[in-house]
Amino acid sequence: MSAEPVREAQPVRQAPDDRITVAMITRDRRAGVLRTLDALTALPERPPVIVVDNGSDDATFEAVRRHPAAPRVLRPGRNTGAVGRNLAVRQATTPYVAFCDDDSWWEPGSLRRAADLLDAHPRLGLVTARTLVGPDRAEDPLNAVLAASPLPYEPDLPGRPVLGFLACASVVRREAFLEAGGFHPLLFFGGEETLLAYDLAAAGWGVTYEPALTARHLPDPGGRGGRIPLMRRNEVLTLWLRRPLTVALRAGARLTAAAIAGEPGARRALLEVAERLPAALARRRRLPPGVERAARSLDGGGPA
Repeated sequence: MSAEPVREAQPVRQAPDDRITVAMITRDRRAGVLRTLDALTALPERPPVIVVDNGSDDATFEAVRRHPAAPRVLRPGRNTGAVGRNLAVRQATTPYVAFCDDDSWWEPGSLRRAADLLDAHPRLGLVTARTLVGPDRAEDPLNAVLAASPLPYEPDLPGRPVLGFLACASVVRREAFLEAGGFHPLLFFGGEETLLAYDLAAAGWGVTYEPALTARHLPDPGGRGGRIPLMRRNEVLTLWLRRPLTVALRAGARLTAAAIAGEPGARRALLEVAERLPAALARRRRLPPGVERAARSLDGGGPA
């Protein structure tokens, strides 16, 4: 009697997770966005993907539109910066939205775990993940900063409470994101996350770091020029938009001193702060006292 043929066990394919959409912004980075779409297509969650094309050339747009991930592509006709994520969130039909940039993606299972956390903790507005950088999966320095947050644990939230995050490694509750107003148009891009964290917390939503979730980041070795001035500009503008005048004035004085000393990018940042300051003052809204105390504990300041 012949032996039965040995059949290899087939992997169990999980059902798609219908709770979460991935939102991505991109501009003229065809190879990177296609690599990210490949990674998202391979995820067990098989999330729907919305790509906001911030003014890419036609070849990039067509390559994204034809990708097997079948992303929904929004083309606002101009570079909307981080506000492109707002467009994607408004179009999403799922309760949760995970962000990607065109050089980042999620590890298998992390999106499902993030949705589980958001299901289990109704006050959780945003959860940010541990980020691994490059092909060698190095720890992003921000991981240690978030893990060391001095904010006390809150019994109705998972992970470590924070007031900062990396956008491309974060998942939001759509309702909370829209209530907080999303990413602020005045900042455009570069360090735009802190202001959204402030606004979520001011509206009563929790913002936490959860290292059990993992995002990957493979930045272009060439980088993108001009990021340092944007970061410095937006740091100061964020303070003018939400923090006490004394805090904002001190930050402005530090940037002025840096510009006088000739530090790279400081003069450009200072000029752009001056250009945007009237709009910032018109939209200024102080944080509630409890959120201001939390922000002060994070920036190491004393009484405002």
